[in-house]
Amino acid sequence: MTDFQVPVWGYWLMGIGLAAFVATLIIYVRRNRGFKRPLFASPYVLWLVVFTVIPCLLVAYFSFTDWQGNFTLDNFKDFWDSNYTARKTMDPDEMQMYMDMGLTLEDLGLERGTININTLVFSLWMAFLCTAICLLLGYPAAHIMADREFKLGPTLVILFIVPMWMNFLLRTIAMMTLLEDNGVINNLLEWIGIGRQKLLNNTAAVQLGMVYNFLPFMVFPIYNVLNKMDYKLSEAAMDLGCDKWRTFYKVTLPLSVPGVVSGITMVFMPAVTTFYISRLLGGGKVQLFGDLIESKFLSTSLREWNVGSALSLIMMVLILISLGLLRKVDPEGEGGGIV
Repeated sequence: MTDFQVPVWGYWLMGIGLAAFVATLIIYVRRNRGFKRPLFASPYVLWLVVFTVIPCLLVAYFSFTDWQGNFTLDNFKDFWDSNYTARKTMDPDEMQMYMDMGLTLEDLGLERGTININTLVFSLWMAFLCTAICLLLGYPAAHIMADREFKLGPTLVILFIVPMWMNFLLRTIAMMTLLEDNGVINNLLEWIGIGRQKLLNNTAAVQLGMVYNFLPFMVFPIYNVLNKMDYKLSEAAMDLGCDKWRTFYKVTLPLSVPGVVSGITMVFMPAVTTFYISRLLGGGKVQLFGDLIESKFLSTSLREWNVGSALSLIMMVLILISLGLLRKVDPEGEGGGIV
């Protein structure tokens, strides 16, 4: 176990924040001569500061420092070149000796390593496919559930919500039971004469698990928007001569854009950062960016923890960009929420 510790200023920051919170609370009560409704939100504000704001600041701090606390950009250089540290720590005389022998950095395995970049690109591609599949499956489902003439719409909403009551890990393990060599699907394939297939420990299994877990996050924002839409607009369009497809293209689809953008954001970002799905359904053969970050923090090397913080910071920047996009397209949050 390493002796990796929070810097002293981190404890001071938490103490000052707590003291400022208590002082603000006292001043607020005295000025208002009692407790007002907004005061009951103060525990959430304290929770947000201690468990969200301060951890983010610590991640940023460790991203720009080495294990000794000195400022450095090497953690981000490690992201761009996974062999940067190995070259930097190698004895110059030893490297020169190899060079004199006619060996190159590629021969020594010290050329620019692209594992971090490749993993990020692969994760983005997997997240893109997951988002596209969820959109193709989720939009029709949301449209059907929001149709007032479809009597089973509320029932379908409940059926989408019920699996979310189950723990994320249990849902993924259930997928393993279905896809394993002696699982339900393979037994069915063998019974109908197709034969057993390799359904687990591959990229397709990971993609299926991602779609299964994140599909509700695409369906419900779109459903919210469609359910709130004034159906008189569609009726007016049809009265003016539009058929159902033209009404959908000219009226329904544009009005549902906030829900679509919200769903894309809510699916894409968890899909990029996920790691447990790839571990269980990929069998260690499929590595996503979340797996890479986890491996850094599970390392016994203190320096790897700083590199892991830099990778986490890069991921947080991607999340902020995504939220900024959502804010521009859906400024009032019409597509947000699950139900």
